[in-house]
Amino acid sequence: AKAMDYLAIGIHEIANISERRIERLCNPSYSDLPAFLVNNGGLNSGFMIAHCTAAALVSENKVLTHPSSVDSQSTSAATEDHVSMGGFAARKALTVVEHVETVVAIELLAACQALDMLNDDRNIKTTKPLQEVWKLVRTKVKPWDKDRVFTPDIEAAVELLRQDKVWEAVEKYVDDYYEFEQQ
Repeated sequence: AKAMDYLAIGIHEIANISERRIERLCNPSYSDLPAFLVNNGGLNSGFMIAHCTAAALVSENKVLTHPSSVDSQSTSAATEDHVSMGGFAARKALTVVEHVETVVAIELLAACQALDMLNDDRNIKTTKPLQEVWKLVRTKVKPWDKDRVFTPDIEAAVELLRQDKVWEAVEKYVDDYYEFEQQ
């Protein structure tokens, strides 16, 4: 139970950080991009609801990361005086991991949208690894130009993460960046 509790607590922090980065991308006070990463705001809500989804999942994770291992009940007619609650901890940890995947997928979509806007408006380019990630995402999800149902886009981005496609897109660049940092 403790191992699963620690996993849930540790992995949740990735979603917590990711959600804050989504906020920075969607908030024009921080990003100097259109609010919610969409043109014609007011007519289109852009990433507003996706950000709310990410924030809700992060909030739910805060409840789910309460350690199961701190709770034990006597069972089996009091013949077992300590039960680890490992099964419950594992189920909660799996849910937290799924939430993290979704939040990171939303951040991935928001980052690609921001790159689209920066490239269109200011002709700003990014690094080769991030360009590869952007190209990969754009094979599955089109840019956000007007409101549509977000679920298929989020699910497509989650699948890219689960299938290691994002990692595969950047893996060939990792050694170059590692060597650069060692100099």
